Amino acid sequence: MVAGFKPIEETIGQLFIRKTTQLAELARLIRELMTGVSYKDSGVDLEVYNEAMKRLPRLMHRTFSPRVRQLDGGFAGLFQLDFESKLFRRNYQDPMLVACTDGVGTKLKLAQMLNSHRTVGIDLVAMCVNDAICCGAEPLFFLDYVAMSHDDPVALEQIVSGISDGCLAADCALLGGETAIMPDLYQPGDYDLAGFCVGVVERNHVIDGHAITDGDVVIGVASSGVHSNGFSLVRKIAFDVGKKKPEDLMDGTDLSIGEVLMEPTLIYTKAIRDVLSHYKVKNVVHGIAHITGGGLEENIERITPEGIEIDIDGQAWERPPVFEWLQKLGKVETEEMFRVFNMGIGLAMIVSPYYADSIQRSLSKHGHENWVIGTVKAGEKRVTVHDKML
Repeated sequence: MVAGFKPIEETIGQLFIRKTTQLAELARLIRELMTGVSYKDSGVDLEVYNEAMKRLPRLMHRTFSPRVRQLDGGFAGLFQLDFESKLFRRNYQDPMLVACTDGVGTKLKLAQMLNSHRTVGIDLVAMCVNDAICCGAEPLFFLDYVAMSHDDPVALEQIVSGISDGCLAADCALLGGETAIMPDLYQPGDYDLAGFCVGVVERNHVIDGHAITDGDVVIGVASSGVHSNGFSLVRKIAFDVGKKKPEDLMDGTDLSIGEVLMEPTLIYTKAIRDVLSHYKVKNVVHGIAHITGGGLEENIERITPEGIEIDIDGQAWERPPVFEWLQKLGKVETEEMFRVFNMGIGLAMIVSPYYADSIQRSLSKHGHENWVIGTVKAGEKRVTVHDKML
């Protein structure tokens, strides 16, 4: 390089790079004009999508019962309400269908942060089937909707594996679903889930809370932790206020924060169905509430009839350590904790006191820790949790 000519040489180099870039862009435009724009150019690769779809049928088939008619090539699912076999026939007299839908909420952000997607599928099923069982219904089948930023066969398989596991735990069939690839709506790595459950119950066995009466007791069935509600507050406390990382150990445990928070929502279907089938003809279970966002007071009050007051003893059960950890780390008011989280009770059953012990034993046989946490009396319609101190 000759001294004094460096600026000229740099200018020539920059011009060459700019012209080369312009020529490459021109070549791309010419190709598009000659061949047209493909779906792949817009962010959807059909070959990868088809690869992902090939992974799903086996996850569905493992949940099928004799009432499912296989229809892998279609966009719908076929389900026979009753069995043809005399051995398994239900002999419905006056069946009513029960339909539920829900999602997993911002717990998905934590799953995406951890790149761990299997357990959120269990959460998705649980949030729907637990609502169905509150009506006394047998969950029949489940549909899922997965919306993703781009085709990711591995992540999709993890998600649907969890959904399949959840359906097995709930004794319902994963009948079908939809996977949507929407690069313009979701950032890379983002996805969202929705679930849909359909169940059936005989009209005269519907549980809606109207039978709750003075003298009943409330049985609280343990949750596994936060379940799938309040995660906007959870994430703010843990990662914004507390400056924690998912791999950090949670105080007082030998588990990471990520492990504790990702613990899936418990599915109560089999345990509750056993209780309801055992007391099929007796007026025993008067109300069931799935404790989700809104906590004990709001969710139980939804099924409380007029003229009934329910008192809950806030110290009657053992709370998972995660709630005390969240409250201390975020300096959250106790009232707010009980308004947002389940506080260790995932399901509440309002039952006749005469059968409470038997029901508790049945729940325990299914591995669900439970306590008598409240009483029912005549009064102004309301639900109150007393002595909420953590």
